[in-house]
Parts: sequence; structure tokens; C-alpha cells
Amino acid sequence: MSFILSILIFFPLVAAPAAYAVTKLNKRFGIYLSLGLAVAELAVATYVAWRVYATPPGIGSYLLVQSVPWISVGSFTVNYLVGVDGLSTPLLFVSALLTVFVVFGSRKLIDHHEAEYYSLIFLFEGAIMGVFASLDLILFYVFWEVVLIPMFFFIAVWGGPRRKYAALKFIIFTFAGSTVMLLGFLYFYLGMAHYVSPSFDIPTIQAALQAHEIPVSLEYAPLLASFIGFAVKLPLFPFHTWLPDAHVEAPAPISVLLAGVLLKMGGYGFLRISIGLFPTASADFAWVFVALALISMFYGAIAAVLQKDMKKLIAFTSINHMGFVLFGAFASLLIADPAVAYLGIEGAIFMMFAHALAVGCLFMLSGYIHHQAGTREIPSLKGLGTTMPRTAVVLVLASAAAMGLPPFASFLAEFMVIVAGISASAVTIVSVLVPIITAGYFLWMIKRTVLSKPEGTVEVHDMAWSDVAMFAAYLAPLVVLLVASYLILGPALPVAEFLRGLA
Repeated sequence: MSFILSILIFFPLVAAPAAYAVTKLNKRFGIYLSLGLAVAELAVATYVAWRVYATPPGIGSYLLVQSVPWISVGSFTVNYLVGVDGLSTPLLFVSALLTVFVVFGSRKLIDHHEAEYYSLIFLFEGAIMGVFASLDLILFYVFWEVVLIPMFFFIAVWGGPRRKYAALKFIIFTFAGSTVMLLGFLYFYLGMAHYVSPSFDIPTIQAALQAHEIPVSLEYAPLLASFIGFAVKLPLFPFHTWLPDAHVEAPAPISVLLAGVLLKMGGYGFLRISIGLFPTASADFAWVFVALALISMFYGAIAAVLQKDMKKLIAFTSINHMGFVLFGAFASLLIADPAVAYLGIEGAIFMMFAHALAVGCLFMLSGYIHHQAGTREIPSLKGLGTTMPRTAVVLVLASAAAMGLPPFASFLAEFMVIVAGISASAVTIVSVLVPIITAGYFLWMIKRTVLSKPEGTVEVHDMAWSDVAMFAAYLAPLVVLLVASYLILGPALPVAEFLRGLA
């Protein structure tokens, strides 16, 4: 069914007005409907993931491809071209899964403009599915920009006291970065016209690269332009400054989408486009990317140590973890032995999936803690182990997942990336300090919240068992994937072989 990806993209866009209309008439029924629609989208994403796992595409190939002419003016052609492989499928699946969790968790944390809120969730979901499924650069850019619209309103309408500042900062940074990225795409397209028939289709461009029909000199400028767009989204130090403000002001469920899904656009872009379309230039400057990744990893970890707001601590954790993605992807380009080189790219893909669930769980939990205790300040949350035992258990387990401790798959993802980095150069062995720092600040948080004694008389507002089940659903896949890592790494291997082969 070549149209299945179109269903994945456009079903949420159709669901958005339906969720708005029904929630406007009856809030309770509208939330149930939104949850049902999100589960239906997850079912479609699960089918797509199963297809890719059962019959993984060959090296450089895509499954469930659909191509429809979209814009044609003379020789200028843009196609509606979508397809999936072992890179896009985990991100499509985790996006649909987190959307279900966000809709379920929002029922207690969002108390105004609910109709608009749930409709925007589906607009965001449809756009993000388009980003991860697009195989045409202009189509990719269109969905990339549409994602910004609901996220801007999520922060500006449902955010905290400084929500307008945070929303404007978010839109300025991300829109500026994506505009530079688009200019890079156009430069590459116009440059190709001197050598081959120009195209925005990613498979067509990659075929021309394999045939050596596009000169290496054409890759450098678009690599730099796309780097700016992806570095802002990842985010990479020093392009990260919008992220802590956005996370602190955004409601907790939206922080789940922001960290779990939106940041993955940057990691996906680096793999699919930076390495996939500008491979030789990426290999030439791989050390620059690796160095920037290491700086970002250490910066995020050290900055997190200094935070007293639980949500801000988790935000800097995201900067730290997404640095691992860039680190693994570009370290692979520096390794001669293919048996080890593939580890970096596979680890980067695995890291994006694991980070989405682990940090998504922590962000949603920060909202529940704020809702129950009235604060997110770590020094003020003493005695959670006594006053809110169920919440405390979830906090400890989610922190362990974010630290990369067994039995969670984040351990394997970090291990793969670090091994790839050390294989590229012994200098990168300093990267092993990052998980140590990460463990340090999470243990510091647990000591002051869970293991401390409550001060004064504290009224207990622990989470319900239904909410415990939701948080267990965040973490269960990470336990399963430590054992069954082949579910992601199997389809990811042809992607790693192809990208490494291009470079």
C-alpha cells in the first residue's frame, strides 16, 4: 500500500478539526476522541514499523514509496515524494507513541482552550510525520516549517509567565535557521544544473552522487547552510539558547513533544541530508562536527549540574544527549573499519529513540510533580519518597533511563556512540566523562527529593495508578529494546552502510 504514508501524514491533519469541534461541544468526550484518534495513528505507525522490520529495504533503498507530481514550472519540478527506511521509521513510531502519551497526560495538566490545544497537537503530529517521511527537499522544508506553527502557539498560549518571550525566541531562532537551510537547498539545486538534470528528490541526488556526477566543490556551501538549520533544531551549542526558555515556559506535555520529537528533526537532518547529500564535505569536516558535539555534550551536562528547577535540569540534559547523536553520526565518517564505523550511525539512531522516551517521561513527570506539589524547585521538593511514593519510584526509574543505566536501552545507545568515538580517535575517550557527570546531577536530584526527609506537614497528592501505568509505558519499551535491540538496529544497519559508503 504505497498510500499508507499519506494516511500517516494526513490523518492527523484531518483529525485536528474533528478534535476541535467535538472538544468545543463536550470537553470530556473531545479528550476521549482525541485519545482514540492518537491511538489510531499509532496503529498505522506500528504497521509501517512492522513492514520495515519484516522486509528491511536494501542499502540506499526506501519502502512504501509514493510519488506524485506537485509543482512543475518549466524545468523546475517538486514532487510529493515520501518513503521510509531504518532511519525514519523509529522516529515515526516514537512520534505517534508520544502523541498518545501527551494526549493522555494533558487531561490533568491543561485546563483552558482545550479544543484549540488538542487540534494543534494533531497539526503538529501530521507535520512531524511529513518531516520524517519526505524524500523531496522542498516537501521536507514545507513540513519542517509547519511544525513551528503549533509549537509557537503551545508555548505562547499555554506557557508560563514568560511565555511570550520564550515563544518569540523559539520562532526567531528556528525560522532563521530553516531559512538559511532553504537557501542551501536552492544553491545546491542551481549548482547541479551545470552538471546533471537538477532535482530536489533525495534518491535522485544520491544516485547522482554514487555516479560521481556532482562535483565535491558543490557540497560545502549547502553543508554549512543546512548545518545552521539542523544545529538550531538539535540544538547544538551555541545555537541552543532558545531551548531552556522554551522548555521552562511550555506546559509539561508540550515539553514531551519538544524534546521527544522536535529535537529529533535536527538529528534526522544531519543524517538524512548533511551526510546523505553532502557526504564528502561531511567527511572532510567530520572532526569539526565531532568537536562541536563533544563541547555540546559537556556543556549540557555541566549546565544541568547548576540548575535548581527540575524542568530546566532536564532541558540541559537534552542538549547533552542530542550531542551524542551528532557525535556518533560524524565519528563514523572517521573510522576506516566498517564493522566499527556502522556503530556510530546506528547508535545515533538508537539514541534518538531512547532519548525520546526517557526524557519525554521526565518532562511529563515534572508537570505532574508541579501539579501535585505546587513547585518544580528541587530544594523545595524534599521527602517525595515519603509523601508521594509512586511519583518517587517513577522519578528514580526515569532518571536511571536518562542516565543510561541498564536495564534501559539508553545504556546501549550511549555505549555504541562512545565506542565509535574512541575508534575514531583515542582523544574522544573524554566522552566517557559525560555519562558520569549526567549520573552525578541526577543522583544529586534524587538525593534532595526522594531520599530526603519531608519538612513540616505536607499534604499527600500522589499520582493515580492509571498515571503510573502511563509512565510505565514510557519506560517499558526501553527495557525491551535493551534485549531486542535488533528491532531498531536491524533496519538501521543498511542505512549506516549506505551513508558510510557515500562518504
